[in-house]
Amino acid sequence: MKGGSVNGVGMSTITTTTTTTTKRRWRGFVIAVLGLVFLSMLVPLVFLLGFHNAFHSSLSGSAFPSQQHTLSLDDFTIGAYESHYSNNNTKDQHDQTRHIEDLMGRLTPTLPKEYVGTQVPERSDHSGIKGSFTKAPVQVLQLKGSPGHPVDVDIQKASSERHNANVNNTVLIQPSNGDESEVPCELRFGSYCLWRREYKEAMIDSMVKKLKDRLFLARAYFPSIAKLPVQDKLSKELRQNIQDFERMLSEATTDADLPPHVEDKLVKMEATIARAKSVPVDCNNVDKKFRQLLDLTEDEANFHTKQSAFLYQLAVQTMPKSLHCLSMRLTVEHFHTSSVDLEDSLTEKFVDPELYHYVIFSNNILASSVAINSTVLHAKESKKLVFHVLTDGQNFYAMKLWFSSNTFKKAAIQVLNIEEYSMISDLSLPEEFRVTFQTAHKLPKMHYKTEYISLFSHSHYFLPEIFKTLDKIVVLDDDVVVQQDLSALWRLNMGKMVNGASEHCAVRLGQLEHYLGRIYFNQNSCAWMSGLNVINLARWRELNLSQKFRRIVQQLNMEGRLHEAAASRASLLTFQDLVYPLDDTWVLSGLGHEYGLDIHSVKDFAVLHYNGNMKPWLELGIPKYRSLWLKFLNREDQFLSDCNVIP
Repeated sequence: MKGGSVNGVGMSTITTTTTTTTKRRWRGFVIAVLGLVFLSMLVPLVFLLGFHNAFHSSLSGSAFPSQQHTLSLDDFTIGAYESHYSNNNTKDQHDQTRHIEDLMGRLTPTLPKEYVGTQVPERSDHSGIKGSFTKAPVQVLQLKGSPGHPVDVDIQKASSERHNANVNNTVLIQPSNGDESEVPCELRFGSYCLWRREYKEAMIDSMVKKLKDRLFLARAYFPSIAKLPVQDKLSKELRQNIQDFERMLSEATTDADLPPHVEDKLVKMEATIARAKSVPVDCNNVDKKFRQLLDLTEDEANFHTKQSAFLYQLAVQTMPKSLHCLSMRLTVEHFHTSSVDLEDSLTEKFVDPELYHYVIFSNNILASSVAINSTVLHAKESKKLVFHVLTDGQNFYAMKLWFSSNTFKKAAIQVLNIEEYSMISDLSLPEEFRVTFQTAHKLPKMHYKTEYISLFSHSHYFLPEIFKTLDKIVVLDDDVVVQQDLSALWRLNMGKMVNGASEHCAVRLGQLEHYLGRIYFNQNSCAWMSGLNVINLARWRELNLSQKFRRIVQQLNMEGRLHEAAASRASLLTFQDLVYPLDDTWVLSGLGHEYGLDIHSVKDFAVLHYNGNMKPWLELGIPKYRSLWLKFLNREDQFLSDCNVIP
């Protein structure tokens, strides 16, 4: 028994010792594992804390920089981050810290004080932002007024009448290859860009723009600051400043509307923004907010640019209220008075081939009156002048009363309603086109050249049928001013040519190859201009050019061309090799769109042609050329005063 007891105790002791040893081994293993886990958590934490200090020191050092720099949005791209991250893997901790500080210095979202609300960044696509902030105006897609056309031709057709501005078409000859994103403003918005440069004013209401700029920055930082509980005081202060600025800008649009102590509020806002910049925040949140605000700003700028261009086109292509009033008043007055029709006593003059016959297509009373008055005042023998004004039924009676109640020396004036002729359905006025084509093919960027061309319309090709007794006439556009005697035109020997016109060799038919279609033509032929045209009606009838014109129009329409646009193409092709070039001193074109003409050299030309959108009878007319037109208008007429025409 004792022996058994001894053995039992010994076995119990051995078992207890073994259990204790096993527990100690497991305890050491657990401690080792916990130590490894603790170290695995501690090392990244220390590493992150080191980066946190580096970020904080960088931000603190750049909170109040001595010289602010423009934010480069290229630094926000993913590729920039990947590049910096890959480089950091090969550097030691000291280089990493220095690199992070340098990167944060570049990414510090500070904007220059000169930045205003109208500045918009250039955008590459919807996925990212490319380029830095710029003060250049935003350019958007070209406004189009007609259905689609071939890729290399873009025609903008205005649907309104030309009583105040000729029908304005745009022919865009685009190259088959190249960067089409950098299209000049004039190509996109036409003469609106010329007018904008002419009437550009110095920046006004600078304080309002500065307030909008600071509000822009505060809104960008506020979401990130509001997420930090430790910055609750700064968040409330930033929110309060934003609300104050929004309240001020909702009630004020100019500097004069701002409250008296706005400078103090601006200083307070700038101090708050500076504090917000010094707080370490998530750059991704600031970047995202900046992108949202910039998208809104860009959309707003694009909207206003399109709206401005549309309103400009509307202003130049619709009849002003004053001109509409004048036409209606004259029409009513014609039926209320029993005016003597002087045309009956001048019937013989209207068909006498020995006199100087001028033809004007117009539905604008003021324009046709100035064209006739300027011609008569400079004529040596006004009694030999006969003017035939072809208009539509709406303005016929107003025209008759106007020219019967106003005297133009001894010149005879006949007003004809073109709708009374059975072969003419309605009045069509000279067509105006803005032709843009590339001038340099080897340069890295596209260089466009824009030229304005005016041509005959459908109505002009009925001249031989309307004036059957005449062999020679001079056709004037109603947007011209005559400065010299034109009697020398009747002594021109044009040989077998039909149309004596001013050639516009800056545009050759070869440059309009895609625009003219598959019809054969001489590519070196120059384009010709309407405005002042000496027409040999006898030669016209001999060659049957009217029928040739209608045949070309029909052929172009079969190719899918618009009927209105086909007339201009047909005009260029109908008179091919039949144009007698007038001397360059006869006509000066471009006074309706070109700002750079020398006002002193303008007086050396016999005829001034206001082709373009900025007609002299419009408020948008170019001021320095407008005075040359106004001096031939009787501004003391009672009807003009009643309708407030040309104040």
